Amino acid sequence: MTQSLKVERKRAGAHRSLCWPLLISCCLSAITFADVSRASEGPVPSAARPMTGVELYELYRDKSWAWSDGAGRFDDEARRFTARTGAGNTATRAKGRWIVTDDGRLCLDAQWHTVSGVHANKTCFAHRFERGTIYQRKEPSGAWYIFRHAVPTDNDEFVKLTAEHLVSPDLATIKTHLDDQKRLAGNTSPKIASSRRKSQ
Repeated sequence: MTQSLKVERKRAGAHRSLCWPLLISCCLSAITFADVSRASEGPVPSAARPMTGVELYELYRDKSWAWSDGAGRFDDEARRFTARTGAGNTATRAKGRWIVTDDGRLCLDAQWHTVSGVHANKTCFAHRFERGTIYQRKEPSGAWYIFRHAVPTDNDEFVKLTAEHLVSPDLATIKTHLDDQKRLAGNTSPKIASSRRKSQ
């Protein structure tokens, strides 16, 4: 391999490393707000209160959240969070934990596996409740919108929560694809490779 080709590959790898955290953030933003144009946006009523950790737990536990190009899964066991988004070279998979708090926050703390490597990301959503209506926004600066009306409608984001497992059947396929792409791009992490050798 010529020196110039090595330099170009190094530059390309650095560019991907910088872009992937931004892409993950954009994907997580799109998860919630892809259909906000159809939802009711506006200020949250002053009487609305933060949802409790127990209420959020009951809302999300053992549910899958269907997204426009993937899904996230909130398993009760060990509060395990898994997700998949994208396809081909933009495919990502995530493993981590989901966390709920008594100030109305749901946080997804996960490692996102991409072609360029593994990227840590923590994203939180705030929830407020008033007379059966749930309001949600992505922190820190997302717009509030109605996640679930007091009488749920077909356009509510809430209806995309399902007991059906929408993630695990695809994780193995995505992992295989990402591993193949990493090998082709020469992006196999030395640290990960080392840990694999030690575990063998």
